[in-house]
Amino acid sequence: MPLVSTGEIVRTARGVGAFNVVLLEQAEALISGAEAAGLPVVLQISENCVHYHGTLEPIAVATLAAARTAEVPVAVHLDHATSAELVREAVAIGLGSVMYDASALDYDRNVEATAEVTAWCHDHGVWVEAELGEVGGKDGVHAPGARTDPEEAARFVAATGVDALAVAVGTSRAMTDRTAAVDLDLIARLRDTLPVPLVLHGSSGVPDVDLTRAIAAGISKVNIATHLNRVFTDAVRGYLASNPNIVDTRKYLAPGRDAVAREVARLLGAVLATA
Repeated sequence: MPLVSTGEIVRTARGVGAFNVVLLEQAEALISGAEAAGLPVVLQISENCVHYHGTLEPIAVATLAAARTAEVPVAVHLDHATSAELVREAVAIGLGSVMYDASALDYDRNVEATAEVTAWCHDHGVWVEAELGEVGGKDGVHAPGARTDPEEAARFVAATGVDALAVAVGTSRAMTDRTAAVDLDLIARLRDTLPVPLVLHGSSGVPDVDLTRAIAAGISKVNIATHLNRVFTDAVRGYLASNPNIVDTRKYLAPGRDAVAREVARLLGAVLATA
């Protein structure tokens, strides 16, 4: 199956799962889970992941190589890039989509920076997701209590030309419990107002039933990172607790990889695709 862009997947599938990669084992798990579900998937490499590795190219090249072996459509996406330079590097390496995050800036500066990056990306055939932040909110669009105003969002999309928008509808980043209350009415209003797909960040904190409802209400792309990190870590911890003398990293990373593959297959097939 050829490598595809996030835009191609979002245009042809409903409730697209977008999951973050930090280790090669995670990329393998995400692809395996998608193949088990028989559904496309987006593999995301965040700016924080780049900082962890020290550079983008090794993890990006490895993830692209894994994606090209998949039996289902797979896209590789740069997530939460705050640097235009990192965006250009990702495009040069071969990533077909980026999420440019200028949400920490005030509205006018966010529009200016996002429009510039979007124009450059479109000139290079790259799909762009952006985020409309709250003035003064250090967590941007995902600050607790923040909500996206549909009319402001419509102006932002028109001014920047972005292909998709991450919206604030009740989720928050890095939640380890699944207790977020999603504003389904707001999602429906945003869907009816905006001409581009809506993206739900912070989805790890959303219960399964509400993820399904959010997609039915109008969410196109669902980003999940922390939840799958927890699944991976719990499996590794469990294996090491039962095998305290193991030192071969393959022995304890494999259970983490397998656990994530199972959870991705479940999320894609039983939660995201059922809306």
